[in-house]
Formats: sequence, structure tokens, C-alpha cells
Amino acid sequence: MLPSGVADIFRALRSRRVEEERAARQNPFLVKALLKEKLEGQRIAAWARTGALLASGILITFQNASWSVLYFHGLLLVFIALGWAQLRYAKVGHSRIELALILADLVLLAVTLTVPNPFAPSDFPTAMIYRFETFPYFFIILALATLAYSWRTVLTMGVAFVVIWFLAVLGVALLGTTDPQLGSAVTAAFAAVPGMRDIVDPNSVVWTIRIQEMLIFFLVAAILALRGQRSNALLIRQAGIAAERANLSRYFPPSLVDQLASSSSDIGAVRSQDVAVLFADIVGFTQLAERESPEMVMQLLRRCHSVFEQAIFSNGGTLDKYLGDGVMATFGTPQVSPADCANALAAASAIVEGVESGNAELAAASSPQVRISVGLHFGPAILGNIGSERRLEFATLGDAVNVASRLEAASRDLGCRIVASDAVVSRVADSALKGGFRRVPKLSLRGRAAPIDVWVA
Repeated sequence: MLPSGVADIFRALRSRRVEEERAARQNPFLVKALLKEKLEGQRIAAWARTGALLASGILITFQNASWSVLYFHGLLLVFIALGWAQLRYAKVGHSRIELALILADLVLLAVTLTVPNPFAPSDFPTAMIYRFETFPYFFIILALATLAYSWRTVLTMGVAFVVIWFLAVLGVALLGTTDPQLGSAVTAAFAAVPGMRDIVDPNSVVWTIRIQEMLIFFLVAAILALRGQRSNALLIRQAGIAAERANLSRYFPPSLVDQLASSSSDIGAVRSQDVAVLFADIVGFTQLAERESPEMVMQLLRRCHSVFEQAIFSNGGTLDKYLGDGVMATFGTPQVSPADCANALAAASAIVEGVESGNAELAAASSPQVRISVGLHFGPAILGNIGSERRLEFATLGDAVNVASRLEAASRDLGCRIVASDAVVSRVADSALKGGFRRVPKLSLRGRAAPIDVWVA
């Protein structure tokens, strides 16, 4: 039966492990972030281990100025090699090679701390090695592990250590050399205080202290594992927030992303509201794609899409979707503003100006130029998420969308670049925005019974 505190740690780790694995499956970028973090930590740990072990090598040379110290120097080199091997095979997830190297660390350290130097004269019982208080070296290995390994690995190290150290102590107790005469003298000296006899006896491994070491090391490993898991959970949450903001930034202007990310309301809830809708399209794109190389076509598309995005976002619009060589944008989603129509008209002008500026650069490079057409309308639309549970998309549907699309198509017959409905222009107070537009009354649109008044530029 585990103590309640230890049981609570295990329950927390188990529940959060499920959450972490689910988040990793849903967010592939998280795996890359974890791998990058682990490799950086492993690199730091490898260099820190190398420096610490080299310093230890110099220290023990002064402590034991004899040729037998070379035995420990050899072990230090093996420890250094294990550290760099762990860096070589570092990965996120299960790795048998990496786990074997970690276990080799623990086993080698246990051997170093419990097996006497075979090249040094030994005239005292083997159990005396525990009186040198070398056990804290295990905590250095554990501390370095927290820099490089996952909380699962740290917890595994705690369990593995208990087994390895128990076997090492048992080996010393059963196979180590003893000094019966010295043991008898201690027994006689402490006959009146039997509790002290076992602690002072140089032949005794002092099981009570060794078990205490195992328990403390395991508890420290469990606590560090829980701390590491909490750090991972924070990283998962931050990665999720970053992914959500990245998704929002694909559709909404940067000024709205922070506000939407922190909003408690559901922007995907179905509702009806008045919005300004903009359609922009490259005229004659089919013929352009037929005569130009694929590389040139993609270059022109990217140029136009960049202009569309800049014009829409800089005027507070929402990029609803790309339509191949065109784009649909809305103004007034997800938040309505009195300036929605003015912003839509400003975005339309910015798109035309941006494409003309790009055409000047294309002409100078003897590259094909593009012609753009834009349609604008303001009216009621239906907003909300569409699609299935596997893939949802925020969409704007309804009459305002259909009319805006028809107005964009009508620009070809009208011989203009922008066609805006009177519903848009009449709501724009800035005369400078309306400059250059002329009114065309009662324009008939395909699929719509009643004609509408429009403005063209």
C-alpha cells in the first residue's frame, strides 16, 4: 500500500500522461517543440557532466596521489562517453538505446560506489565504503536527467535506482569482505547500546540508512517527475494557444486575433447579421494559366494573394476564403462596426492600387501582368461553422454573398475594376473614398429578379 502522498503523485502523473499524449497526437508541432527542448537540455547536460567529471578527476588526484587513482579516472571517462552517447541517441518517445544508456549510468555509479578499487590495497571491510558518504553523487545524475529527459524517464530512473541500489547493498552484505575481530570489538564496546552497534560496526551495511536512501531518492525523483510533467503541460497549453492564434490569424486581422483568442463567446455560433462582402478575382486567369509556365502562374498568384491579404487585414476585414485565383472577404465579422462599408470600399481600392503597383514591377521585368475585378455588397448574411465534426470552417452565406459575387462578375461587362452596390456606397460618409466612382442605376444580375443600383470605378 503506497503512502497517500506518493499515491497522489502517481494519480496526477497518470491522468496528465493521458492528456499529454492526446495533445501530442492532435498537435504535431508540439512533438517538434518537445524534441527541440530535449536536445537543448541534453546538450547542456552533456557539457555540464563533462565539466563536472573533469573537475572530479582533478580533485581525486589530489585526494589520492597514487597510481591506483587511474582506475577512477578510467571510470570518469566512461561516464563522459555515456553522456555524449545519450546525446547521440536522444529522441522524443520510447527509445530502448537511450533507456539502456541511462540504466548503464546508474549501474556504473552503483559499482563505482560499492566495489573497492581493485588496484588499491584494501585493509578494511567492504561495508566501510558507505561511511564515505558518496551517495549524493546519485542526485547529480538525477539533476542532470531533469535537464534532458521527460518526466516519465525521470520517474523510471527513480524506480530503477531502488532496484539497482538494493542489489548493490545486498551484494556488499553477502559478498563483501569483513573484519570479524573488529566487529567483535565493536559488539563488546556497545553491548549496553545495541541500537548504536549496527551503525558503528564497520562490517555492517546499515540497512536502515540504505533503505532511507532508496526512499528519499525515489521520492525526489517522483517530485521532479511531477514538476517536469507540469512544465510539459504548460508547454502543451502554450502550443495549443499558439496553434489557435495561428488559425485565427489566417482569417482575421492581427488587431482582432488577441481579442478573439481571449473571448469567452463562441464565434462559430450560427447567427444572422448585416455584413459587407467583397469578392476579388483575376480576370482571364484561365488563359493566363494556359499560356504561362506553372512557376510563373504560382508567382503571380502569390503576388495577388499577398495584395489581397494586406488590403483586407489593414482595413479590418476577415479573410473568409481563397477561391483559386480569387478571394472572398467580409467586413463586420465577427464584430459589427459602423465603418464596415467604408472599410470594404477602402480595401477594394487598396487591392486595385496594389495590383497596379505590382503590374508596374512585372512590366519592368517583361513578365505578364494581371487585371483585377472587385465586387462589393452590404446586406443580411448567415454566419457560423459549417462542415462535419472532423473539419469545421467559419463561413458567411446568404444573399449578400451571392450579390457580391454577381457584382464582381458584372465588372467585365461594365468595363470597370470595382462594382459596389448602392447599399455599400450610401453608407460611406467619406467623399474621398467615393471619388472616382460613377453611378449605374438598375443593374440586372443573373439569378436575381429585382435590379439594383451600383457604383463603378
